[in-house]
Amino acid sequence: MPAQNLGVHEKLELHELLTFKTTCLTKSQTMAPMVTDQNLKTILENDVRSGTEDIQQLRNLLV
Repeated sequence: MPAQNLGVHEKLELHELLTFKTTCLTKSQTMAPMVTDQNLKTILENDVRSGTEDIQQLRNLLV
């Protein structure tokens, strides 16, 4: 759905989600080098990968 078909409140909610996902991604990327447990490192790497995909999808909705 193109952004021009969204209401103002929907666009604002998408921006809030985008901000939240960006913050989560930044935190995971920042913490990953400090983690020594391999299982936790794998979880953070998966979170970075899925967060990046989510952010791209949100950006596509706002275009």
